[in-house]
Amino acid sequence: MQLFDTHAHIGLIQDDKMEQLLAVQLAKVKSVKHVVSICNSLSDFEKTYTNLESAKDVFHAVGVSPTEVAHPGHDWEERVIAHAKKKRIIAIGETGLDYYHMFGGDKTAQIELMLKHLEIAKHLDLPVIIHNRNAGEDLLPILKEKLPPKGGILHCFGEDWTFARRALDMNLTFSFAGNLTFKNSRMLQEVAIRLPEDRIVIESEAPFMTPYSHKGERNKIHYIQETATVLAALRQTSLEALSQTLYDNSLRAFALPKDI
Repeated sequence: MQLFDTHAHIGLIQDDKMEQLLAVQLAKVKSVKHVVSICNSLSDFEKTYTNLESAKDVFHAVGVSPTEVAHPGHDWEERVIAHAKKKRIIAIGETGLDYYHMFGGDKTAQIELMLKHLEIAKHLDLPVIIHNRNAGEDLLPILKEKLPPKGGILHCFGEDWTFARRALDMNLTFSFAGNLTFKNSRMLQEVAIRLPEDRIVIESEAPFMTPYSHKGERNKIHYIQETATVLAALRQTSLEALSQTLYDNSLRAFALPKDI
């Protein structure tokens, strides 16, 4: 079995370089072959990218998340473009909209930040990793018009089937996290059952979104196994078969070769 974690905040799991490398190594022992490292700010990206430069099975996304909308950083667009040309950068993001927290910026500021990321992704021919919380009605029309050719990943998907059905008309992949494992997540589980198998991937979202059996702990990358197990049960297939499907879908979503 091999798993692909499409979204982990490795820089937030531990601050120390060796602890970050150990977290990645432990995940590999637990069948997580590849991880995509996500950073909210460019300063965090620069530190984490340097720390993990020797970790050949870790890929990276680069961008300024909605959490930083009030202070994206000096010349952030130019810095994102420059960083995106480095080795193992496979996506722009995370970007998107968060109307739950707002993070010190109004809706217009968040939308402008997202639009700039979509332009960069189109310019660099990269997919985008998309954050969405309480913002679906604004998000979908923007993506319908501005989604780059390489498409995007709807990270930590949490919407209902009506939203999912609309999103299926676009080049989007749906990523499920630990919230899928909770018994009260019936709406989300229904979506996970109904989506086409070639449009789904999974993520740890470590150190957040801890799966049910580890509730109360800080999430770890290798806890993604529980999400995969629950998803396999929901879709009435074997864990081994589903894991391979999810892995192949991840490669396709990030335009990666099969022999990585």
